[in-house]
Amino acid sequence: MIPSILPTYNRAPMSFVAGEGSWLIEEDGQRYLDLGAGIAVNVLGHANPDLVAALTEQAGKLWHTSNLYGIPGQQELADRLVDATFADTVFFTNSGTEACELAVKMARKYWFEKGEERTEIIAFTGSFHGRSAAGIAAAGSEKMTEGFGPLLPGFTHIDFGDHEALKAALTEKTAAVIIEPIQGEGGIIPVPDQCLKGLRDACHEVGALLIFDEVQCGVGRTGKLFAHEWSGITPDIMMVAKGIGGGFPLGAVLATETAAAGMTAGSHGSTYGGNPLAMAVGNAVMKIVATDEFLGEVSRKSGALRQGLEGLVASHPDVFEAVRGTGLMLGLKCKVDNTAVVKAGYEAKILTVPAADNAVRILPPLNISDDDITEALQRLDQAAASL
Repeated sequence: MIPSILPTYNRAPMSFVAGEGSWLIEEDGQRYLDLGAGIAVNVLGHANPDLVAALTEQAGKLWHTSNLYGIPGQQELADRLVDATFADTVFFTNSGTEACELAVKMARKYWFEKGEERTEIIAFTGSFHGRSAAGIAAAGSEKMTEGFGPLLPGFTHIDFGDHEALKAALTEKTAAVIIEPIQGEGGIIPVPDQCLKGLRDACHEVGALLIFDEVQCGVGRTGKLFAHEWSGITPDIMMVAKGIGGGFPLGAVLATETAAAGMTAGSHGSTYGGNPLAMAVGNAVMKIVATDEFLGEVSRKSGALRQGLEGLVASHPDVFEAVRGTGLMLGLKCKVDNTAVVKAGYEAKILTVPAADNAVRILPPLNISDDDITEALQRLDQAAASL
């Protein structure tokens, strides 16, 4: 029988009907501690009352008008993001994938308007930028691109961490460089601060734009509002999604006025992007997350969780190799197959997310409680002991 849902996912053998904070609940009442948060999406947990209230209030007023008209919530959220970041301007999308499409268009349009034929974009192996035409072309891996040719041209791929190759590739013909400050799908691999600083300087030397993909590592996940803040440098264009909507579909592209100068009326659009429902939730998320107090708690909790994970590695040296990552974007590099660790977690009623490089991602809600951190470590220990 042909499945009514396109079988592009190997789904886990459970489904959930409710959620509370860091917990997901099946129809029979079984509870799972969620360290995946919808792949770094549910930054304030499940059924967060502030987000529920914001969405419910807006749903009772107005759902959709399109971008043919002004949307007050858009202006409010754009102002919040501009005030909190390097950016001068914001375009709202429904996802990180859509944000990637615009980021690529924006970078190339910038050079077109300057009258220069600079279309090449440098990207890195192990990256993930979504599954659209631009996204898979930017990632470049066979797993992402096989069978989908011809690919969008103009991307050059450099091995992650190969400084000499980057130096050779980055020229005055380069339009932009796109990079995740922390590779998420690639296995929770942070780019060292000094490397981001060096990349910023190198782009400046040849005039290339710098695009940061903070779809997974942004919106408080590292203990800063955006991960690049740890390095003290800023991009020209930034892709945002996942956490900014707290579970509601929402993405954005943030840019400097200069980088966005080519994007004039008619150059891009979105029917649903920036709709009133998404804006209500996005503003509610930012009111909570974009505060020193909240981000300080993320850093405190991440210290406790990381210390516990380091102890887990020491207790199970045949299962785990190392802990890596920043804030509450952590990864366990495994010695056994990482999917075996994830499946053992199902038996211990704890949810994690696999990634490349044989890693398991630990991406809990940013407001996870101290008690739930303790419980999570106990359940991870139980899962590891079963392997």
